[in-house]
Amino acid sequence: MDFRQYLLDFYKFRRNQTRHQLRPYSYSHFAAAANIKSPNYLKMIIDGKRNLSEDMIGKFARAMNLNKSQATEFRLLVLFNQSADPAERNLLLKDLSDFRVQGKIKRGELDRKSFEKLPSWVAWVIYAMIDQQGVSFDSENLRVLLRGKVKPDEIESALKSLIEAGEVEVEEATGRLRKTRSLVDSPEDIPVALIRKLQAQLMLLGLESLYQDSPTEREFGTLTLALTASEFEEIRFKLRQLRKQIHKENSIRRMTNQGERVYQLNLQLFPVTSRADGAQGSEEHP
Repeated sequence: MDFRQYLLDFYKFRRNQTRHQLRPYSYSHFAAAANIKSPNYLKMIIDGKRNLSEDMIGKFARAMNLNKSQATEFRLLVLFNQSADPAERNLLLKDLSDFRVQGKIKRGELDRKSFEKLPSWVAWVIYAMIDQQGVSFDSENLRVLLRGKVKPDEIESALKSLIEAGEVEVEEATGRLRKTRSLVDSPEDIPVALIRKLQAQLMLLGLESLYQDSPTEREFGTLTLALTASEFEEIRFKLRQLRKQIHKENSIRRMTNQGERVYQLNLQLFPVTSRADGAQGSEEHP
């Protein structure tokens, strides 16, 4: 996830590949291939002393002989790494993740049926809106209730996927939707890359809410803690139990009455530092 490391790896590979030649690969060779005057420009980029402009991103891609798809991925990676704005970084990370998932599908590394099996965030929200008061499930009304975050064709596609997958059905008498089963019956069958894609989409909704919604309409809280491995596992277990408990209680309540709005609850616990050299403990976290 670091384009500077990617460039360093590329340079080391080419250097090693040509080590027995009369003129082994050098920074000057890269500069010539990229049509850059400074022979040490690549080294300055690798060392973090310079950033790449849009024009330079294209030149670097050509110097590494990247194809169109690889060049696009390299550009997204550079923009993500160089961005200093948290909101922009999140959006760029989503774009990079989406691009990589689509690439894996095209290359056959991910099954398209598995991809289509996992509902989009729009489908998840519409599914929850079945338990919301006064909802009419025509695309324009849903677009308004979703606060203009999605286009009508995305709503139509989400509705179609829910109905065709058998997760919901339309009641003939009322025209309302009715849940028939859980959205994902076998989450273990869904590739990790697709789960990450959905989670990223839902977390981005949280970022939007942070800036768009009044503090009285949302609840955001953070804790930054130093934990041992066992403490991490303990908190992780408690968060999972809390999520199950909230879901169970809400499901029981929705059996007798409907909710007023749909809310998204995201629970996150993740490392922000690496273990220091010499620290006790030997477990590794992927």
